[in-house]
Amino acid sequence: MQTASPTGHRPRQNRVLPTGEIVAIPERGLLMGNRGILHDADGRLGVSRWKHPHWICCVLSFKERRREVMAPGRYTELFFLDEAVALAAGHRPCAECRRQNYVRFGDAWERAFGRRERAAGIDRRLHSDRVGQDRGQRRHAAALHDLPDGAMVSDRGAAALVLQGALRQFSPGGYGSPQTRPPETRVEVLTPRATVEVLRAGYYPQLHPSASV
Repeated sequence: MQTASPTGHRPRQNRVLPTGEIVAIPERGLLMGNRGILHDADGRLGVSRWKHPHWICCVLSFKERRREVMAPGRYTELFFLDEAVALAAGHRPCAECRRQNYVRFGDAWERAFGRRERAAGIDRRLHSDRVGQDRGQRRHAAALHDLPDGAMVSDRGAAALVLQGALRQFSPGGYGSPQTRPPETRVEVLTPRATVEVLRAGYYPQLHPSASV
């Protein structure tokens, strides 16, 4: 799904961080997302951070479709560095433009929870796991050694990716070099509980190239 923005404009407030914050930064990332119309006719975000419970992450280009970014009355295009960030923010693969990933996610969901769920059922569970009573990101604590690759945590106040037993600090442009921590270290997990179980059951997210450096 191709998107177009006028040249010379400031970055729009539609980049999503692993902490769930939506910020205005130049970096766009590898994936786009949707959780409803969050902006007004002038392209400014209001107080709402979702309009429906179906939070998805999509490819940037699909079947030569084109959109004007944050057009009036159209859903707000959100952007993520990669899928690990999208999952941490509470999204799941789109069933249309990322069909194979959606099927893999559903297969891992079935392995994790012992039953097959339709998209609506997945979204209900994810919504309860990602949004707290204060409408902010719901987090939980876990030992580092108990977390699968692709989960994201808060490490010493910064978001970080769990990968191959180490942590890679997140930045809008990519991940830092691997940092080791004692495996029993307790961390604050940003990725929703249900999604962590899906990762543990074998779903591997699309990662930014910097994660392999």
